[in-house]
Amino acid sequence: MTVWIVVSILLVVLSPLAWLRPSRGQSGRIALRMEARRIGLAMQLAPQQWPHWLQPEPPSPCAQYHRPRRSKQPACWTYWQKAPGVWVNQWQEVCDDQALLNHFERLPGNVYKVEADQQMIALYWGEKGEAEVLQHIDTTLKALA
Repeated sequence: MTVWIVVSILLVVLSPLAWLRPSRGQSGRIALRMEARRIGLAMQLAPQQWPHWLQPEPPSPCAQYHRPRRSKQPACWTYWQKAPGVWVNQWQEVCDDQALLNHFERLPGNVYKVEADQQMIALYWGEKGEAEVLQHIDTTLKALA
């Protein structure tokens, strides 16, 4: 009888430890983030104000992968992926820059936004996919920087 009491007490004490273990989805995101760090991609969770027309609305904060810009006078732009393979600007005009589209076509369907400002090129991603998707993201960010 005392053995069952001791086992019950141990189970009650150790059960909260199971809650601390990451879920499969969290473990997958952690693995992707570690792989991104290994290949040299910078990542942070960034709060976003998404356009009302972007459906379904992406999460906020969202995973932002970025690289610094290299050119002296870089062009600044922002494009959202309205549907897989359909890139639009803030006025919902379809991107017609073929050089950008050549890079965008390698990105997965759950990339929400790619933006370039004076200092960095950033990509907002849903973090679903395998590690090979990170290679496409890295290649795209390097090419656009």
